Amino acid sequence: MKKVIFTEKAPAAIGPYSQAIEVNGMVFLSGQIPVNPATGEFVEGGIAEQTARVFENISNVLAEAGLTMDHVVKTTVFLADMSLFAEMNGVYAQYFKGDFPARSAVAVKALPKGALVEIECVAVR
Repeated sequence: MKKVIFTEKAPAAIGPYSQAIEVNGMVFLSGQIPVNPATGEFVEGGIAEQTARVFENISNVLAEAGLTMDHVVKTTVFLADMSLFAEMNGVYAQYFKGDFPARSAVAVKALPKGALVEIECVAVR
């Protein structure tokens, strides 16, 4: 059975998808963009600020599922431009302690609402 995970502490879906789905102890998080759920607006600043907001959103969805960043086993990072990688990576490293999850990072032509970064992940209980 699959279980829908939803929290008001992360942006609501802007389409026909869920913030996260849990099945068999695995939690699949949809991509998060740097929207402050309280205002519905992007955070001010550049890639560092946007990456930090994305991880706050991810952390809040995980918390709703009773999990933490320590449960994340895989991330996929989508960047508006690969020149943003180093700065994103510096912020990314702050959200994990110990062993890092597996990761893919790709540059894409465009992201929702003009975001500089979007990150999705998989966590396991």
